[in-house]
Amino acid sequence: MDGQINISQIAIWEKPFLCYEFNNKSCQKFVYPLESRILLYILCSVSSVVTIIGNLLVIITVVHFKQLHTPTNYLILSLAVADLLVGGVVMPPSMLRSIETCWYLGDLFCKIHSSLDVTLCTTSILNLCIISLDRYYAICHPFQYHNKMTSLTTLIMIIICWTVSAALGFGMIFMELNIIGAEDFYYENIKCDGRCKLFQSREAATVMSLSCFYIPAFVMLCIYLKILYVAKRQVQAIQSVNSELKKEGKATKTLAIIMGVFLAFWSPFFLCNIIDPFISYSVPPLLFDLFYWVGYYNSTCNPIVYAFFYSWFRHAFRIILSKAIFQTNSSRTVLM
Repeated sequence: MDGQINISQIAIWEKPFLCYEFNNKSCQKFVYPLESRILLYILCSVSSVVTIIGNLLVIITVVHFKQLHTPTNYLILSLAVADLLVGGVVMPPSMLRSIETCWYLGDLFCKIHSSLDVTLCTTSILNLCIISLDRYYAICHPFQYHNKMTSLTTLIMIIICWTVSAALGFGMIFMELNIIGAEDFYYENIKCDGRCKLFQSREAATVMSLSCFYIPAFVMLCIYLKILYVAKRQVQAIQSVNSELKKEGKATKTLAIIMGVFLAFWSPFFLCNIIDPFISYSVPPLLFDLFYWVGYYNSTCNPIVYAFFYSWFRHAFRIILSKAIFQTNSSRTVLM
């Protein structure tokens, strides 16, 4: 009898955990120790809150202070909106998926969440492309800058950026373009109840990675190298003669750092994303999840970069915290 009990107990212990216990189509579940889960929930929640607050401060600053109503800052505003949505809409469901290792929010919301994830990432890099173009004209063609990069032109580019990103993100997921060429493999080996994974066939992974990351990143790097070359030739003027050029040069340096942070945080994910289909989808899910979160933290870091390099942001931050923003004509405050 004891032997039978022991064998039965071992069978129960070795039985894998499932997302849905009585569903034969359920995905398997990995259960973290309670202490690890609590720690992860605290870390992810704090990250989400910091991301929301930091980007909300950037949005309030650019919208409220009239001094900052410039084409460059409108692009920063658009980037901050994308980062705010990452912190407020994408990160909380991702936190539940990563820590519980299952998706309990339904297939429809899984598609919406995945679509928003792709949309916001694409929006960020397209915004950075427009910013690099803005900096190119500001440094390399300063006399044409105000004619080329008007507020209306910038607004049109921002609208195109968001529209293209949304069409790409939602179109790919809801039309199932991401599984073209690997439908049988997906439904036989990947699809199960309790999983929300952005599966991509070889063709989809290649096209999406090139379109959403590698090609825009290459274009931005080329533009900033051109800017660096021109800026070196203008270095004396920037340092001693033209204060406007000096100001533009500092803005270019800060926004180049923003671009560098984006590339550094998202490169691991997109490297795995383009390789995974060609190695029989053998990248561990835990590693993919880790790289997802590294990418999300880019949205957390951007306001920190603004605060570190822009004195106007630090000044605006003090005004907002002191509630002086509610005073009459505070929008006309000159930020140093």
